Amino acid sequence: MSSTKPAQPIRLHTTLLSGHGHRVKLFLTMLDLPFTVVELNMAAGDNRKPAHLALNPFGEVPVIEDGDVVLSDSNAILVYLAHKYGDPSWLPLDPFGAAAVQRWLSLAAGKIAYGPCAARLVTLFGAPRHLETAQTIAAGLFEVLDAELSDKRFAVGETPTIADIAAHSYIAHAPEGGVSLEPYPHIRAWLKRVEALPRFLPMPASKAGLLAEAS
Repeated sequence: MSSTKPAQPIRLHTTLLSGHGHRVKLFLTMLDLPFTVVELNMAAGDNRKPAHLALNPFGEVPVIEDGDVVLSDSNAILVYLAHKYGDPSWLPLDPFGAAAVQRWLSLAAGKIAYGPCAARLVTLFGAPRHLETAQTIAAGLFEVLDAELSDKRFAVGETPTIADIAAHSYIAHAPEGGVSLEPYPHIRAWLKRVEALPRFLPMPASKAGLLAEAS
């Protein structure tokens, strides 16, 4: 890991149950970087107040402040942190390695967002999305990823990268959106390997979806 540390704690603007925010919190923790959390109440509209809109005009979380740097979008933040503070293994620089990580970042912003993330938004927050469509997208994604992870320890090979950080939160919490992980042994094994990494920080679980049915 790089010996570089921020001159002052990084400020992370997020909300506790945001998987996007958890990606960043997880990576900050795993890099052993000092940070403070600015907790937003989304239901109360904190993300639409002028102070937050000045940081992110879209009114989204997460946002980080690292000195004079203000950056939004969880995947972009992971790239920034990996380049500035992380060991090069977190974001390979060789053409194939970089492309392989980018593919997973695209999945995180695409099928993961429209599948397990969207299903969880419906069951947990009552978001106006179509639950069955999101669950179908998640199941199709998981079938592909389970086969892909059958011969790899981590998302793009034998060592963890920010691809694993970007994908973990919403896949691990897919049951909250009513999507079972039981049919996907290789995904479950990969999740356990990520969760066994030093300084891993879990996202709080919520009694929703399949977890509500089991309670």
